[in-house]
Amino acid sequence: MRLSLVIGIFMLCTKVLAYYLTGSAAVLSDASESVVHVFAVSFAAYSLRLSWKPPDQSHHYGHDKIAFFSAGLEGLLIILAAAYVISVSVHKWIAGAKPDNLGKGAALILAAGVINAVLGGYLLKAGRKYHSLILEADGRHVLTDCWTSLGVIAGLGLTHLTGWADWDPLVAILIALNIVWSGQKLIRRSIGGLMDEADPATESQLTRLLVQITSEDQIGFHALRCRNAGNTVWIEFHLLFHKGIALESAHAVATRIEEKIQQAMGARVEIISHLEILEDHDLTHTHPHPKEFVP
Repeated sequence: MRLSLVIGIFMLCTKVLAYYLTGSAAVLSDASESVVHVFAVSFAAYSLRLSWKPPDQSHHYGHDKIAFFSAGLEGLLIILAAAYVISVSVHKWIAGAKPDNLGKGAALILAAGVINAVLGGYLLKAGRKYHSLILEADGRHVLTDCWTSLGVIAGLGLTHLTGWADWDPLVAILIALNIVWSGQKLIRRSIGGLMDEADPATESQLTRLLVQITSEDQIGFHALRCRNAGNTVWIEFHLLFHKGIALESAHAVATRIEEKIQQAMGARVEIISHLEILEDHDLTHTHPHPKEFVP
């Protein structure tokens, strides 16, 4: 995140210089997104540090969900930047402003785009490796910035080749609309995380794991639930043992199953398992749980 912040500030200075040289609306759109990026990364760096704090007396489940606030804020800032770009672009279009120094401006934007492509790929890889929504969201934003830069270069190139100045604000507006699309996806993901939206892929992976692991011990399971808290996946399920098993043995089996899931998931996981007797289950629970797997 520190690397992302330092490069973000450098990119902002580069694009401001490019806008100063060209006066291009498309370059302004790219620079505006970099302003958003610097603010967003600053908050994301704070969020990342906070999200790894252990649980305390006031936050029994930790601080992971700050990741969703961070992603939502970044998405909102992106959309606000896009609205500003559209406003300026329309004004320049009406005024008929023509950009200058297109070659120098395009060279600066191209250099910024290449650096952002490398940084964005690195952040995405790190986010997936550490299962960090904050790093992944920042990586996607940086890659969006890279595509924006390519769009800017295309706009400057069309303006230079055709001599038609309207290409510049038109491309800027198209870039802004693409930025809006990226921003709304971040906000949508943020809301989904805060609402503990189901993740079918993770649930399917866990189901396959539990079917395989529990079959080895000739037991069943049901009531599987999971949610992504930002940096941690919380998992709950009930294990169904045959009548007569000692509590000590059942607990040892449950512990072994939890350890195997932790190893297989490759992420920070918190597992809560509930032990039940298969033969007495229907008498104890009037409403059977869905997705019951019994050997």
